[in-house]
Amino acid sequence: VYFMYICNMQSVLSRYNPWWDGAEKPVSLINRESLTNMLLKQLSNQLVVFVTGLRRSGKTSVFKLFIYQLINETKIDPKKILYISLDDYLLRNNSIIEITEEFRKLNKIKFDEKIFLFFDEITSKNDYEIQLKNLYDLHNVKIFASSSSASLLKKGKPYLTGRSIALEVLPLDFNEYLLFKNIKLKSSDSHLLEGYFSDFISSGGIPGYVLTDDPSYLSNLVDDIIYKDIAAIYNIKSPAILKEYYLLLMERAGKLVSINKLSRILKISPDTSKRYLEYFSSVFLIYQVRRCGKTNETILAQKKIYAPDLGIRNHLTGFRDQGSLFENYVFLKLKHLSPCYYFRDGVEIDFAVKHDFLIEAKYHNEPLSAKQQNLFDSSNFTKKEIIRNSIHLDSFIEQANYYYGKPKQ
Repeated sequence: VYFMYICNMQSVLSRYNPWWDGAEKPVSLINRESLTNMLLKQLSNQLVVFVTGLRRSGKTSVFKLFIYQLINETKIDPKKILYISLDDYLLRNNSIIEITEEFRKLNKIKFDEKIFLFFDEITSKNDYEIQLKNLYDLHNVKIFASSSSASLLKKGKPYLTGRSIALEVLPLDFNEYLLFKNIKLKSSDSHLLEGYFSDFISSGGIPGYVLTDDPSYLSNLVDDIIYKDIAAIYNIKSPAILKEYYLLLMERAGKLVSINKLSRILKISPDTSKRYLEYFSSVFLIYQVRRCGKTNETILAQKKIYAPDLGIRNHLTGFRDQGSLFENYVFLKLKHLSPCYYFRDGVEIDFAVKHDFLIEAKYHNEPLSAKQQNLFDSSNFTKKEIIRNSIHLDSFIEQANYYYGKPKQ
C-alpha cells in the first residue's frame, strides 16, 4: 500500500511539472510580461508571495510563464521548481508539507538546497497558513501561492505577518488583449486602434473568453463564483437573490451604491445587503472606491463600485454607455494607485490619487459639465488630467508609475 501511495504521489507531481523532463514552454501560453516581471521583483526576498485575483483571470498561466522564465532566463534548475494545484482530488489527503517532502525525495534535493514552490489554490488546504509558516521558518524555500478569495487569505494573515506580500492579477488590459488576439499594428496603422478598443470594451479581458468568444464561458464563470465561492462557503439559503444582487451592482457600476436602497429592492435587511457587498468584494467580483477626504468622511460616505471586467459587466447588462465602460477601464488601470473619488458640494470628479493627481475619464469628446469644469479648474492638485482614449491613458499611467516609483526628496 505504501509503495502504491508513493508511486501515485510521484505520478501526480510529474504530470504537473513537465519541465522536469525538459519540456519547452507551450505555444498556448501567451506572455504577460508585466505580471511575470512583477513576480521577478519578489525573487530576491524571502517573502511568501500570494497572487490573488478574480477566478480565471490568468493566475495559473502567470505562474507557468514565470516558471519557464526562471528556467530559461534565470537559469534555475527545473528540478528544483515545484508547481502543484492543491485542489487536485488525488492530493486531498496530503498536506503541503508532505507534498514538499515528496518533491525533495523524488528529485533527490538536499534539505539545505533552495527550492521554488508554486502552490495554486492554496486555501484548498486546511491550516495552509501554519504549514507555509513552517516552510518559511525552517526550509530554504521561495514560495508563491495563489487564491481567488481575499477573505480566506485574510484568515491566515496573523501567522504570516511580516512574512508575506499579496499581488493581484487583473484581467487583460487593452495591450494584452491585442496580444491574445494576435493583432499587430504598425505605427502607420494607429488609426485602427479606436475600432479595436471598441471591441475590447465590449468583450473585456477574461483570457479564456477573449480566446473563445463563447458567452457561456462568462456565464459559467459568474455562476461558479456566486454559487461555489460565496453561497456554498457562507451557507446562503437564497443564492438566486445573491445573483440578483450582483446584477443590480453591475447595472450601477461606476456609480455610488446605497446599501439601504439595494436592501429595499430585494427585500433583504440592510445588514444582509452589506454582507453581500463584502462577499462580492472578497472574491473580486466588484471593487469599491471610497470618497477622498478625512477618515470620518470616507467611512460614512457611499462608495462607488466598478466591475472587475468589462466583458462580465456587458454580459449581464448589455453593451451600452461606452463612456461608463471607459471610466471602468480607467479605474482598473489606476487601481494599483489606490484612487478615491473627489467630491465637493454635490459635484464629483472620477478619481484622485492622494493630492498629486486629479483625473476625469471622458471618452472621446464628451464634455465636462459646467460645475465639473469649475471644480476641476479650482482644485489644488499637482497635476490634472482629462483622459479621453487608451493611448492617453497608457501615457498617464507610465507618468504616474514613474512619479510614485522615483525616490522622494
